[in-house]
Amino acid sequence: MLDTVLLMVSVIVGLALVLNSIRLLRGPSTPDRILALDTLYINSIALIVLLGLYFGSDMYFESALLIAMLGFVSTAALAKYLLRGDIIE
Repeated sequence: MLDTVLLMVSVIVGLALVLNSIRLLRGPSTPDRILALDTLYINSIALIVLLGLYFGSDMYFESALLIAMLGFVSTAALAKYLLRGDIIE
């Protein structure tokens, strides 16, 4: 039962990844594309955690944590670049 639910949720999150990729490519403005990129890495974290639950491996959770840290830093850097035009002062 749990395997079926994990598979269904993985398909839904995969669909969300595809829709985020479309928004990333077609975004009308740069902030929209940054938000799509932010949502894309959050959905990829969710998919990796679901795979970790499905396979019962702790390695997936560590990789999800690493992607979360890198995604936060990259989103903050992109937001700072949009506001000031320079990342490092």
